[in-house]
Amino acid sequence: MVTPSSRLPPPPTDDATTAQLWVERLPESYDAEARARIGDATALMQRCVGDEQLETGDSAVRHRLASADILVGLRMDAQTLCAALLGGCLGRGNIDVASLDTRCGAGVARMVQDLGRIGQLAELEPKASGGRRGKPREHQRREENLRRMLLAIAEDVRAILVVLAERLYLMRAAKRLPAERQRELAYETQRLYAPLANRLGVWQLKWELEDLALRYLEPAEYQRIARLLRERRDERQAYIAEVIATLEREFQRVGLHANISGRPKHIYSIWRKMQRKRVDIDEIFDLRAVRVMVDSEDDCYTALSVVHGLWPYIPDEFDDYISKPKGNFYRSLHTAVTGPDGKVLEVQIRTQEMHQHAEYGIAAHWAYKESAGHDAAFQRRVVLMRNWLERTLETPTDAEASDEANKDLDAGDPVQAAGSASIYVLTPQAKVIELPPGATPLDFAYAIHSEVGHHCRGARVDGRIVPLTYQLSSGETVEIITQKNAAPSRDWLSVHHGYLVTARARNRVRQWFKQQDYERHLAEGRSQLDKELTRLGIDTKASLEPLAARFNLQRGDDVLAAIGRGDLAVGAVARQLDASRPERREASAESEPAALAPSPRRRRRSGDRPEVVVAGVPDLMTQIVSCCHPVPYDPIVGFITRGRGVAVHRANCPNVIGLRDDEQERLIEVEWAEQPDSAAYPVDIIITAADRRGLLRDVSSVLADEDANVIDTETHTDATNDRASMRFTVEVSDVDQLDRVCGKLRQLTDVIEVRRTGR
Repeated sequence: MVTPSSRLPPPPTDDATTAQLWVERLPESYDAEARARIGDATALMQRCVGDEQLETGDSAVRHRLASADILVGLRMDAQTLCAALLGGCLGRGNIDVASLDTRCGAGVARMVQDLGRIGQLAELEPKASGGRRGKPREHQRREENLRRMLLAIAEDVRAILVVLAERLYLMRAAKRLPAERQRELAYETQRLYAPLANRLGVWQLKWELEDLALRYLEPAEYQRIARLLRERRDERQAYIAEVIATLEREFQRVGLHANISGRPKHIYSIWRKMQRKRVDIDEIFDLRAVRVMVDSEDDCYTALSVVHGLWPYIPDEFDDYISKPKGNFYRSLHTAVTGPDGKVLEVQIRTQEMHQHAEYGIAAHWAYKESAGHDAAFQRRVVLMRNWLERTLETPTDAEASDEANKDLDAGDPVQAAGSASIYVLTPQAKVIELPPGATPLDFAYAIHSEVGHHCRGARVDGRIVPLTYQLSSGETVEIITQKNAAPSRDWLSVHHGYLVTARARNRVRQWFKQQDYERHLAEGRSQLDKELTRLGIDTKASLEPLAARFNLQRGDDVLAAIGRGDLAVGAVARQLDASRPERREASAESEPAALAPSPRRRRRSGDRPEVVVAGVPDLMTQIVSCCHPVPYDPIVGFITRGRGVAVHRANCPNVIGLRDDEQERLIEVEWAEQPDSAAYPVDIIITAADRRGLLRDVSSVLADEDANVIDTETHTDATNDRASMRFTVEVSDVDQLDRVCGKLRQLTDVIEVRRTGR
């Protein structure tokens, strides 16, 4: 593994001296103004963290300087270095957003805010807090939260690079941590951070993160490979020197200017090839590898022809990533040849520009400068990163995680739009909540719990009071203010008012109002049933509890409420109670259940095709009933009448569900004809909405647009709660048209519920 370089003096140099020397050793590429801002940020950071110690034993000052130093190696701009130094400092040492923007430059405060939120999730805590240990499921949930939070700050990719730099230094310092903690960090690094670095094309970070993760996940294999590399170093270096000398002579002969060097060996890539190809270390090609750097793309192919002219190449090991770049814009020529002494040699050929993009990836777009332009390669890398972060978290085995994460990089798909389908916001406890763009604090409240939403009376976003219609943005922390006696408002369901965006929240509000109507429906159902039972001479105090299960309900009161809502026919319930009287059983065996008998619905022409076919019985007369209005292609069932053929009902018709056991023997299987005639079928639709001007006009417009002919209507307004209830009997051709009509009606402003009745 390559030893990292550092501008920091070794321990035990005190923090103040370490910070001073680090600023002095910054490359000259940072101008005087940039160096002054970085120095100021360093002083602010020291004042903020003081003598705080981390779990690794490092001081917080040294940890932040080391993370920023990694970013210097990536040639990041001064703003990014300031953000890395000041991450987590907001609210400490009198440091606020305004002072950061003034002293360190616009944009620094936003990055520091984002990094503070990531810090809450990553739990990079002082040693004094103790390392929290968790179960695998907790690790997976934490990883998912980290992934979402990284996506939330992905608009400024520099913050992601700071996160990667911090993780890299933590992995470098992990040797001072307990073994269990080392494995926890290594697992997260292999599954999340190393693939993320690869998505951004920053191989300088990727390779080291992968090697360090392997060191703690597979310590025996890591040490074995490292030992073999050390033992064969002299032999390998002599071989590479011979190859370089041969190539230099041949390139000089053809007039090609090239810089040739041996390639550093990365233990993780060697180990993965051993696993993938099921071979030992001797058969891994890139143990003997050189890199050829040339001036132009044409020179790359000239160099390739020279290499293939010197030694026979292995066809299966040749890849042209120049003509067909990887998905993260990696470009290079890869080939393997049978080199001197018959040993396999890997050769990589690229230009200096290709090399810069390969090593630094998206970081190359800053190169010490702020406000860098974003070209296609930059946008591509951002899209790759966002797409990967947005995927549902899967759980491949540890050894396969990194490879699985990188499969799409060879695809080379066109650049996609970088817009996100979600935003990610935080609870005060740093739990990540996923919401659609445009979501409000009310949507957030209902995402937490229905009761939080029902009792919501206000919200704070990042500590400031906002209206409930405020549109949330990724990365914000949301706190819901509740009151015990608070309740939903009908305005929340109005699209124009902008309180709610998510279907979940709107459904919870509708359910709340539906529950409030339960008592009213209960009273209405009791009134209807009492009248029917009195007419039939049945005791009005008869218990309904035995009937609840027959109607798929929980309690007797639910039966009454269903009658009041119109979901159950009062006659079906009354007949069930009537059937329990012994003196009625014999008579009822000879009578026809009135509710099940067909009634005239529409005229049929003599040449009409049959609408419904009775299974196994051709040409049997069928009639569609009016109690539940079945339409093609509702699930249906037939009831054999006496002298009037088969009455066709919807399968969930209350009258069918309420049949006595002896009556159920007269049910028969029926189905719609393959092509029922094109006549219209009546059906009842109940619409409940907040009463407003123009509501009837809007409903009528939808029905007209969908060619649903209205043949009857009834409206009722409840002034006490501004509620409108409308029943429309409309004609439709089939259930698909009915579903379209109901779907369009549900989209109308202030509509609370649309349902089809069974009466």
